[in-house]
Amino acid sequence: MAEATRTVAFGSAVGLHARPATVIAKAAGDTGHAITIAGPAGKAVNAASVLLLLTLGVSAGDEVTITVSGDDADAVADGLAQLVASELDD
Repeated sequence: MAEATRTVAFGSAVGLHARPATVIAKAAGDTGHAITIAGPAGKAVNAASVLLLLTLGVSAGDEVTITVSGDDADAVADGLAQLVASELDD
């Protein structure tokens, strides 16, 4: 099984709170892939879970690591990395 990892700076100006966590979790869940996101402390959680994402304590600009397993893992990781790096509070 293919695996891809991307490390990006978290883009939302106020950090990872309910709105960006919901957007990320929905996008991750919609892919059908196994996806984890690790925060700056290294703790990795299921990216499809809003509650688990909120436990990461990610602030604006913190680096997060996205790991995707499955077919087309590179493309999925690239798309999710772009999403995470964007401003999700618009």
